[in-house]
Parts: sequence; C-alpha cells; structure tokens
Amino acid sequence: MSTVSDIDAIVDRFADYLLLERALSENTRMAYLHDVALLREYFDSIEVSVADATLPDLHEFAGFLGELHIAPRSIARVLAGIRNFYNFLEMEKVIDHSPADLLETPRIPRSLPEVLSVEEIESMMQAIDYSKKEAVRNRAIMEMLYGSGLRVSELVELRIPFYRPDEQLVLVRGKGDKERLVPLSPTAIECVAAYLDQRADLPEKPGYEDYLFLNRRGRALTRVMVFYIVRDLAVAAGIVKKISPHTLRHSFATHLLEGGANLRAIQEMLGHASLDTTEIYTHVDTRRLREELLRCHPHYRHSSHLPDTHE
Repeated sequence: MSTVSDIDAIVDRFADYLLLERALSENTRMAYLHDVALLREYFDSIEVSVADATLPDLHEFAGFLGELHIAPRSIARVLAGIRNFYNFLEMEKVIDHSPADLLETPRIPRSLPEVLSVEEIESMMQAIDYSKKEAVRNRAIMEMLYGSGLRVSELVELRIPFYRPDEQLVLVRGKGDKERLVPLSPTAIECVAAYLDQRADLPEKPGYEDYLFLNRRGRALTRVMVFYIVRDLAVAAGIVKKISPHTLRHSFATHLLEGGANLRAIQEMLGHASLDTTEIYTHVDTRRLREELLRCHPHYRHSSHLPDTHE
C-alpha cells in the first residue's frame, strides 16, 4: 500500500466500515476520516508511508499536534481515530500489527493553558461594556487574539502600516523577528476600523505614532495590560478557568483543527512555518489561508457578531 491510489482505496473502505459495520454517527465518521487525513498530511511531509509507520512515528505526529497548540483533549480524540484506523488496517490484513496499540493518550500538563469553548468565547465578547471608551479597542484586541491566533507579544507590537484591510491581512513579526502574513476576517476588519476611528482622537506620544493599539495616554499597550483585559472579560463572563491571552491562541488552533483545517494552514497561521520575510510572499498562499480560516474557524462560519455600539 505505497501509492496514493492504494491509500485512497483503503480510506474509502475504512469509511464504508465505519458506516456499515460500526454504524457510527455522521459526525463521528467525519471526525475519524479527518483524523486520517491529518495523519496522511503529516506523514507525506516526512515521507513516511501510512502502512510502514512505527510507534515512534505516531509519537512524533502527536508531538507535532502539541507544538501547534492543539488542546490535549483534542489530541486524544485524534489519536483515538488513528487507533481505529490502524485496527482496521490490521483487521483487513493490510498490516501485520497495529503500531497504535501502545500509543498513549497525552496527559494534560498543568503548564498548558485552558481551552475555551466557542460559547465561552462568545460570552467574553458579549461581556464587553460599551459604555466605556476602551470597549471598542478591547473588542478589536479580542478579535485579533482569538480570530487570528496572535501571540500577545505580536499583538502589542502591531504597527498601522502592517495592517492591510484591503488585502484582509496583517503582517506580524513573531519569534526571532520572523514575519508572516495572517488572514483577517471581515468581523476583525470592522472591529479594527471602528477602533482606528476612535484612535484618531487619542494623543500619540513620540515614538508610538505607528503602534496599532494604544493606551489612553497614547503609548503602546504592554503584555500585562492585555493580560488584564482578557482576564477581566473572563471574570465578567462568569468563566472560572485560569485565562490568559495565550488561552485565546490555544483555543484558536484547537477550534480550527476541530473545524477541519489542515495542519499546514494552522502551522502557517500560528507562525510555526519558519518562513523568511521574502518567502512569505512566494510560498504562502494567503488567499488559501484566509479561505481555510473562514471555513473552519467557528467564529467566522456564522454571521457577524458585531454589536451595535451606537447609543
């Protein structure tokens, strides 16, 4: 089973098995098939055949999902699908023995942030108090953190010249001064536009004229300030989990995966692709990334969540 057509054929048989013999629900079947697609995508990138994979190969796959900030619970669910697939391959005598038999479900380290549900994200958005001047800015910040998966350090360093609403993109400088283009949703663009209208009335301290997000004194926001913005919204929404800005990035990646996004798109949007500045423009298909975001991110699959801020 070394050719793509062979693998496609066995996956089709696996789909029939899930439907006819296991009688699983459509959601469960689609989830298992998506898990297999993720595995194939990863193995293709490291030139490993699905049929020849070993337990260490599967451990590397699980580790790769962890590096993408996928929640341990979601990784465990993906690995469950992979175990089912390899059990099927063994049952069909495609392989002699399943390498997934000893594949362990990842434990949840205490250092990992919580993952918020879509409903909890929405409750935080709704908890924004629009009677306060900073509300419009804070909504834009939430959209950038959860809607685009930015690190808080990237958010506070955003510059106005790097914000490109006409292209539905923002240029982000990440770790090691690596730059990447991140897609923006129409909702995010509307929120940032509303904030920029308000920002025009803010004083600008020398040296901060180009910074996108400012505090009320005209200086760039700090990471600590953003931490308190996110934490206070969580408290206002009645969320008792330990929340930080990184929780929103973690949730962004997890919800994309659960929505059906492919690994490469998640990797690129999170800034894990190690692309040089010039490579961004030649190797990253930003239209594809934006379409993947709009297709798979739960916040963007639905209608705009913009509130009416007019009194």
